[in-house]
Amino acid sequence: MKEVIFEIIENRPLTQSIYQMVLRGDCSAITRPGQFVELSLEGLFLRRPISVCNYENNELTLIYKVVGKGTAQMAELAAGTKLNALTGLGNGFNDSVDCSRPLLVGGGVGVPPLYRLARNLIAQGKDVTMVLGFNTASEIFYREQFEALGAKVFVATADGSEGCKGFVTDAIAQSGVDADYFYSCGPLPMLRALTTALDIAGEISLEERMGCGFGICMGCSIQTASGPKRVCKEGPVFKKEEILW
Repeated sequence: MKEVIFEIIENRPLTQSIYQMVLRGDCSAITRPGQFVELSLEGLFLRRPISVCNYENNELTLIYKVVGKGTAQMAELAAGTKLNALTGLGNGFNDSVDCSRPLLVGGGVGVPPLYRLARNLIAQGKDVTMVLGFNTASEIFYREQFEALGAKVFVATADGSEGCKGFVTDAIAQSGVDADYFYSCGPLPMLRALTTALDIAGEISLEERMGCGFGICMGCSIQTASGPKRVCKEGPVFKKEEILW
């Protein structure tokens, strides 16, 4: 964990409620895709945890959804604003798994942490398939960015306004993906459905409300197959078989 002062160089909407923020500062503590940062915002006691979308050349990309007071404040921040952040939090995905055809599955705001993971896996020469799940077409973001990396991308929308009608499990079944490992991040019902539908090993990143973000307050503890674990410290990424549904 490292405390860093970042400067915002871009903060813009991708959809009606999804924003992309790019910051400049020391990213050295961020070492694995799937880690997160905690931002200190004016007038708010608790920092806001935001998953890392990308990090390179001392630039940090965050994608967040405006859902409350903290993220609404973030959406108003202009380029040049300085932000205090705790960086390098969480354990992240293991991108060194022995597999050749990884499947990446993201639902809604669970999509961003999979971007850097996809970059790393494709750079290793792996055949990456990406399945993105949204409620409706107007909420879709980052499809073109994943395609530009070289991933095969499939989209599912709950209302059928674009791509496969239904959920990510429907898109996986219809696409005929032949994967040998999976990584996923998104809402709990989606993650639970995936672990049931896929008979291959994999990793899932959980979303939990956090207090401190580095394991002291115990507020994000969950029960796992090997006992209680903290999502912010031992997670947010866990192996499929660790989670007790």
